[in-house]
Amino acid sequence: MPTLSAPRLQIMLSALLMSTSGAAIKTCDSFSSWQVACFRAGIAATVLLLVVPGVLRSFNIRTVAVGGAYAGASVLFVLATKLTTSANAIFLQSTSPITIVLLSIWLLKEPLRRRDALFMLALAVGLSLFFLGSYQPTSTAPDPARGNLFALISGLFWALTVIGMRWLAHTGKGTGYSASAAVTFGCVIASAITLPMALPVHQSHLSDWLTVLYLGTFGVALVFLLLSRAMKQVTAIETGLILLLEPALNPLWAWILQGENPGIPALAGGAIILTATAAHTCWPASTRTASLSTEA
Repeated sequence: MPTLSAPRLQIMLSALLMSTSGAAIKTCDSFSSWQVACFRAGIAATVLLLVVPGVLRSFNIRTVAVGGAYAGASVLFVLATKLTTSANAIFLQSTSPITIVLLSIWLLKEPLRRRDALFMLALAVGLSLFFLGSYQPTSTAPDPARGNLFALISGLFWALTVIGMRWLAHTGKGTGYSASAAVTFGCVIASAITLPMALPVHQSHLSDWLTVLYLGTFGVALVFLLLSRAMKQVTAIETGLILLLEPALNPLWAWILQGENPGIPALAGGAIILTATAAHTCWPASTRTASLSTEA
């Protein structure tokens, strides 16, 4: 019988939480993109420093390098979401699995299995459908061209983040290298580099502060606590593929909360990605066990 392992369920929960970020960022009307990026990262860093034991002792060149990649992905995603539609931002960022696959094979020596290749084909079909829709500039997407560019670059940084977290999981036993520490440092870096543009805060709404509190605590801190544990047993390729639940669900939240209509092609693409993700994740446990034994 196909089963879901706990690590893969944790990655799926991470994807669900991250999928709400685009719509949540859009609701912060009184904050600029720089302020959302700064406050979200600052809150996440504070939470992680409080709940991750010995995080400061994990300070080293590896965790800082991975943290820098995450900082780039985090800040650029917020900027992109404020400039283009939530759907465009997340789907363009979701080109990252291609980079993840290539870097995983080259740097981590992880094999490209047949099921991964089939899943890549399915997601390519699903993602291609998103580009069949027409996205015109609106009040919530004032500069789609620049936002789309930021989203593409964010995807590159996100791929490096996933690869880096898997790399730290491989090298972390007994060395103090921690994926959670890397994200903590990444949040500190992101908050620091955006702080000059985030100040001063002229006016703000309580609802916006509650939103960035949610984004930092649940959309970042909890997500990466789950990911850092799960990626010790799941390959970078599979992690990146399961996380494609995020772009499949993101347009739904944007439609519910912001009224952004992704269109029929985008909905069809999301359905393909969800179906392929479920099939890939529910692959027979025996197959996974043998594969993980080979990779160890």
